[in-house]
Amino acid sequence: MAKFGYHASHEQFKPSTLLEYAKAAERAGFTGALSSDHFYPWSDRQGESGFAWSWLGAAMQATSLPYGVVCAPGQRYHPAIVAQAAATLAQMFPNRFWLALGSGQALNEQITGEIWPSKADRNARLQECVDVIRALWAGETVTHYGLVQVEEAKLYTRPETPPPIIGAAITPATAEWVGQWADGLITISHPYEKLKRVVESIQKLLIQK
Repeated sequence: MAKFGYHASHEQFKPSTLLEYAKAAERAGFTGALSSDHFYPWSDRQGESGFAWSWLGAAMQATSLPYGVVCAPGQRYHPAIVAQAAATLAQMFPNRFWLALGSGQALNEQITGEIWPSKADRNARLQECVDVIRALWAGETVTHYGLVQVEEAKLYTRPETPPPIIGAAITPATAEWVGQWADGLITISHPYEKLKRVVESIQKLLIQK
């Protein structure tokens, strides 16, 4: 059965306004919400860029909806910090939070001043981040030296049930790769035939899991 969720767009609305919209969405019958996570709006005309993780705590307290957030670990966010932030929300609001991970956009991630890697390197970095996040949620002490660096990190506050990790993909090739490490897929609107190819690329891998 189809479920309809509200997209909490921090690029378009002030966080206080967006909180009221999330509450209104629940009253109107929406059954979930998805939060963006940008440093910059898409354009100056949109004109907002609230910090998603602060807002998520307030929104999850103010409503009973499940929430997800689309995040790009590896450059603007260290994966251990993403793991800690997600674990905190999942512990406070059990079974109501999911984490969507992607390789990022230069618009947001280049604020660090680091080199913007190629797509292949961004994908490799993302997969390292996923492995680090899952290990931290499992209670392991993680040391990792690769495209991301982690030294003796351990999370002491963890949820009983880790949140699902959803992979962000637009093309069939990326969707097939995402199926190797994700629990589900988030994508954008496509013409039906293209969307069908994207979904089919990940579907068999998820079923096998």
